[in-house]
This record gives sequence, structure tokens and C-alpha cells, in this order.
Amino acid sequence: MLDRTDVLDRVKALSLLPDGMHVTTAMVAAFFEVGLKAIESLVLDHREELVASGYRVLTGSELTSFKEVSGIQSRSRSLALYPRRAVLNIAMLLRDSEVARQVRVYLLDMEHVARTQPVENPDLTNELPLDDRIDQRITHILGKTVVPMFNALIETSSDHRRELITLRTEVQRIEQRLRQHHARLQRIESRENGGPFAGVMAAMDAMNGRVFEEHIAQLLRRDGCTHVVVQGGRGDRGVDIIALTADGRRLVAQCKRFAPYLSITSPEVQKFIGSATVLYGAEVALSVATCPFTSDALSIAAESGITAVHRGLLEEWNAGEPLKVLGQ
Repeated sequence: MLDRTDVLDRVKALSLLPDGMHVTTAMVAAFFEVGLKAIESLVLDHREELVASGYRVLTGSELTSFKEVSGIQSRSRSLALYPRRAVLNIAMLLRDSEVARQVRVYLLDMEHVARTQPVENPDLTNELPLDDRIDQRITHILGKTVVPMFNALIETSSDHRRELITLRTEVQRIEQRLRQHHARLQRIESRENGGPFAGVMAAMDAMNGRVFEEHIAQLLRRDGCTHVVVQGGRGDRGVDIIALTADGRRLVAQCKRFAPYLSITSPEVQKFIGSATVLYGAEVALSVATCPFTSDALSIAAESGITAVHRGLLEEWNAGEPLKVLGQ
């Protein structure tokens, strides 16, 4: 799995140094949304393993040369560098990070698919339809070459930084759409061939919007909610499910069945806050998604009393762990 470094960008965009290959300790901490000490402690405990994954510390003339090539301005006498493989290695070791957890969940889902589906030819030979081969090649080029190139340009440019970020966002959006298209085709083929889905989350990924809403409604009923009504569709005003909790509080839920490499953003949460509080007067509001939430979205949800049921929490809830907000 350590070769699947593309998973990092599926969960969250990883900004690289101008060399397009490495990140610093501070950048690793920012990516996983933890403190510097957490990463430094992890390196201390697992240094040999991380070195095998490409981690190294530059000093002396090697550091001077790297600063000249990369344009990094630093007075430090040493600089720790992590290639993408080492960052993925940290995701497997880091405990208190939701981003790291999402990376592991994504890897496990992929590994399950690899074991339960027929072996795919990595060389994209003529056994695949022409359009499918072209889509996969374009996706590979965008993820492995174009996006890292934009990352490097953004880090070194000051005059056109905003324009470059906009262009990178558009490229990532195209890449995501291609991946969604490919995943949709795989789900259709799996249904037609009677093939198995890869675990609980993969089963939810394969649901359409209405089936997913009904599934969430069933989880609410399981945990004691009553008068559960699924009203998703046109005219729902941003709320897909209404119900009463076991102790009689008015509950509303919004259900987003997004691909796991996408994220719920703060504007989406803000819209739901308005519907839940102003239009429905909800006492309990759930924003349920099959993907992660951005850090800003999580902060806004917490400040507004919205329970963000992200992919990891949804997996636990589905497995039988009740949501705390339902039992208050």
C-alpha cells in the first residue's frame, strides 16, 4: 500500500516544496492537522521505518545546495524532508488525526476491492474499452504530473499565485469527475455481473441518493428515533430526513453521498445551518456524508451545534456505535 501515494490527494490536497517531491515537518503536521510535536515524536519512535520510506535530514553542503535549488529561505542548520511515500507511512502510524484515519480507510477499501475483484491489468491494455483506457491515462497524468507541477509553481510564484490556484482547482475538479465516472462504471458493472461490493462503506458508495437517505433513516430508527420521514428531493429545502429522537427532540438530517476523495465544504454546512435552524427549528441537526469534511466545515458545524457525521464516524455508526447526540 505504500506505493499508493495518490491516496493522499484523494483525501486532502498535499502541498509540496518547490522541488515537487518533498514536504517539511511543518507541512506534514499541517496536512494531518496535528501539532509539530506529534510528528516529531512519531519520527523519533519510527525513524528506521520512515528512513526506509525516504525520510532524511539535510545538513551542511547538501542543505545549502537544496536551498539554492528550491529557493527555500531558512536559517536552520538542518532540514527534515519527507517524500510522498514517507507521508503515507506516517498516515499509517499517526493515531490522533482524522485525516490519517481517512487515508487508512481509503487504503483498506482499495485493498478489499483488490482482493475481491478480478485482477486488473495495470498497463491498461486493449482488454479495456478505448474510452476507459483514455480516461484512466488522463486521470493518471493529471494526478501524477499536472497537479504537482501547479503545486511547485504556486510555491514559487507571487505575482500569479491566485490564478495558479484557480487553475489547479479546475484541474483537480476534472480529475475528480473522471474518477467519479470510472467509479460509477465499475459499480454498474459490479451489479450486472453480480460481483461483491467492498465492505460497508463501499456498499454505501454504491447507493444512489434516495437509497442512501433510506439507509440513514433506518439507522435513526435503530437508535430509537420515531416519526422518521424521508423527504429528500425537490422542495426539501436542504433537509432530507425529519424525525423525533427517543426523548422527543426535533431532528433533521441532510444526506450527502459523495465520493470519498471529495469533501464537504463550509458553504455547504452554512446552507444546512440555515435550513435546520430557521426553516425547521431543529434541536438536533445531522449533516451525514460518505466523505470527509474540511477543517473549516467542521469548525462551523461545531460552533453552530451541527453534528458532522463524516465518513469515519458514519462507518462507526453503521457498525452499531450510536451517535452521542441521539442519546443526550
